[in-house]
Amino acid sequence: MQAAKQPSKITVSDQGTLQVPDVPIIPFIEGDGIGQDIWPATRLVIDQSVQAAYGAERRIEWRELLVGEKGFHETGQWLSDEALETIRTHVVAIKGPMTTPVGSGIRSLNVAIRQKLDLYACVRPVAYIDPVPSPLKTPEKIDMVVFRENTEDLYAGIEWQAGSAEADQVIDFLNTRMGTALGPETGIGIKPISAVNTKRLVAMAIAYAIEHDRASVTLMHKGNIMKYTEGAFARWGYAVAAERFADRTITEAELWDRYDGRRPEGKVIIKDRIADMLFQQVLLRPDEFDVIATPNLNGDYISDALAAQVGGLGMAPGANIGDGCAVFEATHGTAPKYAGQDKVNPGSLILSGAMMLEHMGWHEAATALRKALQATIKDGLVTYDLARQMPGAKEVKCSAFAEAIVERLG
Repeated sequence: MQAAKQPSKITVSDQGTLQVPDVPIIPFIEGDGIGQDIWPATRLVIDQSVQAAYGAERRIEWRELLVGEKGFHETGQWLSDEALETIRTHVVAIKGPMTTPVGSGIRSLNVAIRQKLDLYACVRPVAYIDPVPSPLKTPEKIDMVVFRENTEDLYAGIEWQAGSAEADQVIDFLNTRMGTALGPETGIGIKPISAVNTKRLVAMAIAYAIEHDRASVTLMHKGNIMKYTEGAFARWGYAVAAERFADRTITEAELWDRYDGRRPEGKVIIKDRIADMLFQQVLLRPDEFDVIATPNLNGDYISDALAAQVGGLGMAPGANIGDGCAVFEATHGTAPKYAGQDKVNPGSLILSGAMMLEHMGWHEAATALRKALQATIKDGLVTYDLARQMPGAKEVKCSAFAEAIVERLG
């Protein structure tokens, strides 16, 4: 009889590729609020998708991390160094939504995890799943992936309250040394955007576009106003395309000057759009955009807006990815008023699980999961948020939705 395979960690090779064993140990954070409902549903679907794709050859060994409210109640810490180190050494992790503790010195647990682990790219694929309700006439044209810079911009959290000694010092410096005319009761925030962080984010977006045969990468920015931060983001984005991907990319100007607007096979078009213009264009001409690379705040806005066009955050997956590790997550909040009611839609976390499987190279399981989820929705078995918008649909509980997906994995 063949010995049972022992669980072991995922590792990263010297070339930066993942080495995934047949039984990887994957840390998970249940999440606060509705995490207690959507995580068990997600775990069931992921485990059964792996079994459907690989039988007894592969499985996941889950390891819980006590982070968030559960961590605080059991250990007195919202986010321990041990939990962060476990994610770092296990390379891949998944988490439910987490609350932001009040008065603890942590602005956001989500932001803290991203910054402490240097998960510099928030990756949010947005694609329509028929027949999820959408406010658009042609939602099937939406198939984009947002790469949002995660570590700087206004999310760096460098700010001072109006009237504080720190704010007054900064105001005095700006007024006396830099020629501004700020009033005394002014809150101050700093918006850092750097070449190194911009280039690594855009490089990841371009590499993704090349690997997945995407037509274009659009640099989203407000450089017409913020010329030395967001304008620089666009310039550095073009620069890294030329420096690292010259043989695989062309600019939009080159597309028209040299190719009469017809994309050469194997080339990715690098273009840029002013942020407010892009919000309009993803509504009017969504099929013209494939991958969007953006600074932090713009990325927060555009990814949620795109999610609304394909059914809301309940169906929007996401991941935070760095060079060393990745954390896959629900993109919505904790919804504490629904906690423990077995009511809410687990779709966001389930689809994030599919992203995780794909990241691991387990493409067959990821494909099986997505197809089974879509089949469940097509059969009209959905949670309350979708049922109230889908005439003739049957409303089911969170756990029953997961069970229905499992039934369709065959």
